[in-house]
Formats: sequence, C-alpha cells, structure tokens
Amino acid sequence: MKKIILTGDRPTGSLHIGHYVGSLKSRVELQNSGEYEQFVMIADLQALTDNAENPAKIRENLMEVMLDYLAVGLEPDKTHFFIQSQVPALFELPMYYANLVTMARLERNPTVKSEIKERERILPVGFITYPISQAADITAFSATHVPVGSDQLPMIEQTREIVESFNRIYGEILTLPEAVIPKSANARRLVGIDGNAKMSKSLGNCIYLKDTPELIKSKIMKMYTDPNHIKVEDPGQVEGNVVFTYLDIFAKEEHFKKYLPKYQNLEELKAHYQRGGLGDITIKNFLNEVMQELLKPMRERREYFEQRKPEVLEMLKKGSQLAKERSDKLVLEVRKAMGLNYFEDELFIKSYINNV
Repeated sequence: MKKIILTGDRPTGSLHIGHYVGSLKSRVELQNSGEYEQFVMIADLQALTDNAENPAKIRENLMEVMLDYLAVGLEPDKTHFFIQSQVPALFELPMYYANLVTMARLERNPTVKSEIKERERILPVGFITYPISQAADITAFSATHVPVGSDQLPMIEQTREIVESFNRIYGEILTLPEAVIPKSANARRLVGIDGNAKMSKSLGNCIYLKDTPELIKSKIMKMYTDPNHIKVEDPGQVEGNVVFTYLDIFAKEEHFKKYLPKYQNLEELKAHYQRGGLGDITIKNFLNEVMQELLKPMRERREYFEQRKPEVLEMLKKGSQLAKERSDKLVLEVRKAMGLNYFEDELFIKSYINNV
C-alpha cells in the first residue's frame, strides 16, 4: 500500500521552534525520504472553533504559516499544501461520520473533556465535534500515517474507531491510519523560554522561526535556568534548566568545536555546571550561537519567498485544487458505499422509472 501522510496546523499565528521540533523537522525528513506522499493542511476551519468572532485573525495568519512551511524546507514539488476550507470533502464527510459517533464518546475524548470541564460546557458544537472533523481530514486522502504528539493519540484512536465502524457497516472503503510519534521525548513537548508548560503563543514564551537575530538573543538571555545558581561558583541544576533542555535538543558536537571548544560535548558542559564554576551567561551565549545557526537559513528562505508572494499564493491554490480532486474521489466511493449516489446509480434510476 502506498504510504500517505496527512498533517497540518491551525493558522492562528506564526510558527515557533516548538512546532519545528514537534512536527516541522519530521515533516521535512519524511518529505525527503521518498517513502511518503505528504499532504500538509492549513486548518482554517478548525481554527474557527475558537475564532469564529474574529475570522480576520485566521485570514491574516494563513500566509504566515505557509511562509513558515517554506522556511523550514518543505517544498511544493514534494509536499501538497492546501487550505482546509477549499476542499468540500472535508465538510461533507463529517456529516456522514457524525452518525457513527455518540456524544458520550466525544465527551470522553481527553481534549474535549478537559475543555468541557474548564469552560463548563459553554463550547461551540464545532469544538466538541473536532475529532470527527479530524477523522474527515485524515480519511479524505486515505492517509496511512499521521504525525502527532503523544497528547493527540486519543484523536487518532477516535479516527480509527470511525474508520472501523464505517468499514464494518458499508464495506472496506476507508484507510485505517497509524500515528507517527516523534522519537525524542524532549521534542514532543518543548517547554517555553520561561520554563512553564509547553511553548505557546498565548503564553508569550516562544521563539518564532521568523524572529530577528537580536530578538532571538534577547529571549535566550531571559531564559529560566536554576534559581539557586546565583554565583558562578555555585553548583547548578541541569534538570529543569531550560537552557540545558534546549541544548539537549539542538546542540551537536560540531557546535562545541565552533563555539565552545573548551568542551568536547554536552556531557562535559553539564558536569562543569553541576560542580560549579560555570556561569549562566556562558551557557546562554552558547545556546544563542546554536539557535542562530539553526534559524538563519530558515529566516533567509522566508525572506526569499516573502519577495515572491504571487508564487506562494499559487502554490497554495494548486495544492488546494489537487487536494480537492483527490478527496472528491474518496467522497464518490463513500456515497456509493452508502447508497447516496442516486444520479450515478443505474439500478436506482431503472428501479424508479419501472415503478412509475
């Protein structure tokens, strides 16, 4: 069976390095592996679940997200980019799938359950039925693999249940997807620069892919380290120290040769910090060099495409058309399996005419 990937992001703001380590880096690797056909969706419909009164926010950020995709190395000749709202199948399939899921099952979904508890059921129906919408996104392209964080596994399980129910009732039409989880535990949930929770736009603790060199350095210098590491000679904690959390993910041995030759690797740096005699400024400066090296080519690619906006818009337009054509084929199969293809079904037409 051909391997197909479906993934994407909600256009509620520019993407940050949390997105990069959590999904974008993996998407580039999967794209370049030659093993998969990859669809990347800008999920504007899903973004409406908590932005219905401010759709301008989605419109303003849609192209920002697309530029970030291009910045990290996703390419239109290897990856199909598309906008969710431009693909009719993605709001037809949910109507069919909704009849295969109970409200009780939706409310058991951890994401939905936590929001219901927090907001006391004052939620738009669109949010409660989000798992059904996601199932449509995945199955519309017969996706075999879906890259997700561990916190999204219940969503994939919900999709698998819908697929199994549909196929049991109507025949083997839908593809049963598998989750692809990042290998690195750190990458699955990158903490914010303040050390609290995960990196989040709403918390303002992000380093964005498009940040300037000056802004990147400023944010790194404000990073949370060890509050008890007051003097340089004090022993320091590595666990829970955001700078070392980031170095665990981003630092490589070649970085030490270039920027901190006193140490051969990260283990030596950690050992020195733990026994004392190593200041926070030194490790922050080193992290800054590492992050600047990582983000510079992304920023340059982004600037390149910002000067070619008509081309970027055309990429999205062509990708959305391709996504429509591919998903329309699946919808026709679904309608046929459910007996809803009235005007294409010769048996139905003949039966009606003969009974008149």
